[in-house]
Amino acid sequence: MNYPTRRTFHVVMIVTLVSTVVSVRGAAEEDSPTVLNIGSRRELFVDRHLVGGLNGTSLKLHTPQLAAPVSPARPHGHYATVLKDTDKFQFYYRGDTKPGNHWKQGWEQYHEGEVTLYAESKDGITWTLPKLNIYDDHPTFPAGNVVLMDEFLVTHNFTPFIDTRPGVPAAERYKGLGGLAYQPHAEHLEVRLRRGPGGLKAYVSPDGIHWRRLRDEPVVPEEWGKYFDSQNYAFWSDSEQAYVCYFRRFIKGCRGIARTTSQDFLNWTPFVEMEANLPNEHLYTPCTQPYYRAPHIYIALPTRFMANRGAATDILMMSTRGGAKFDREFTQSFIRPGISSAGWANRANYSAIGIHATSPTEMSMFLTGGRRYTLRIDGFVSVNAPLATGEFITKVLSFEGSELEINYSTSAAGELRVELQDAVGKPLDGYSLDDCEPIYGDHISRVVTWNESGDVSALVGKPIRIRFEMSDADLYALKFN
Repeated sequence: MNYPTRRTFHVVMIVTLVSTVVSVRGAAEEDSPTVLNIGSRRELFVDRHLVGGLNGTSLKLHTPQLAAPVSPARPHGHYATVLKDTDKFQFYYRGDTKPGNHWKQGWEQYHEGEVTLYAESKDGITWTLPKLNIYDDHPTFPAGNVVLMDEFLVTHNFTPFIDTRPGVPAAERYKGLGGLAYQPHAEHLEVRLRRGPGGLKAYVSPDGIHWRRLRDEPVVPEEWGKYFDSQNYAFWSDSEQAYVCYFRRFIKGCRGIARTTSQDFLNWTPFVEMEANLPNEHLYTPCTQPYYRAPHIYIALPTRFMANRGAATDILMMSTRGGAKFDREFTQSFIRPGISSAGWANRANYSAIGIHATSPTEMSMFLTGGRRYTLRIDGFVSVNAPLATGEFITKVLSFEGSELEINYSTSAAGELRVELQDAVGKPLDGYSLDDCEPIYGDHISRVVTWNESGDVSALVGKPIRIRFEMSDADLYALKFN
């Protein structure tokens, strides 16, 4: 029989002790899991931030439905923005002083002739062209709906937003960025010598109509872009307490996305290249924006560009909560080119910035050529269950509020029930599945009740899990009110 030497015995003892410590530490961590404090924020299932367990359920990406187009059809250029102010929608899109003009007829004159056009709407579907009298009448734009002209390179992709930062001066309630970088071509470099460097320039406005340049020099330097020929969108983020800008950049030979942040909209942090692209994938536009009902979640609708398929494009859906990585839970197309040959033309599909409610139950996304696609509110992704019963359990979380609201849909035969558990999965008295009446139907907002009461205020601040038992049902969002 072989006995261990003294040295071997010591090693065995040390390994045993270490294993014991690791086991105890692991058990302690299981007993005290990380608690996600969701407060009273609305949470969607576009990522796995809240997902603890999916048993017989799965995350499902929903397909936007082609709806009646906006009237009259717009935008005409690739890059457009739809904003929602208090009492109106505002549409910004590109126009040309020479209809049909092309950069191949002269790069400088092409960009010299670009303007930013403007339209308004009460419902986001039917639009009017207000005569603004900002510039002299131009025969190409008889309606006089021009908000920016003679801003070289800026009007190629000018992208505004409504600044929601607390305390923002009224004269700067609207902000925007626009501009390009010069490419290393002889024509570009000659123009650059005369006109100065490119980059993204900053503009401010009290009303989204009358704009002034914040300063003459670019606020985002030219060398960051390569070549900014996309829609580069900025916004104020409450969750990050900073202005955030997502812009186009070449990354490892492919069109990709970078981001930078700022405290004052003038000075921006060194950019970070986002983890977003699949291998050899081109993402032409960042199109990243805070979701209006859950602004701590940024929804991105980038254009996927297929250079070897006639420059065909489609729209993807990604998300991020800040940082240097997009969540690519879903890699399939979100909006396909469609059955018409027009959708398969060169660079035919771009989504405008702006996802907005256009009815009490649906939200709209706006694409080139006046197309409009709709989803149910919050309806990007659901936790989906087939008719055979499955369950979804959240991670351990804490909340603020007195009732649990859900956005859900079932079939006529389907249902769901909700259980509140403690951190280790034990049903809480009065909040078990048996205490919850079966929930069926289709509601954007419904309060869950147990024993005919929806009051959960006694659980505020305590670590809990939420268990959903589901059958032929979709759960889109949850929120504590």
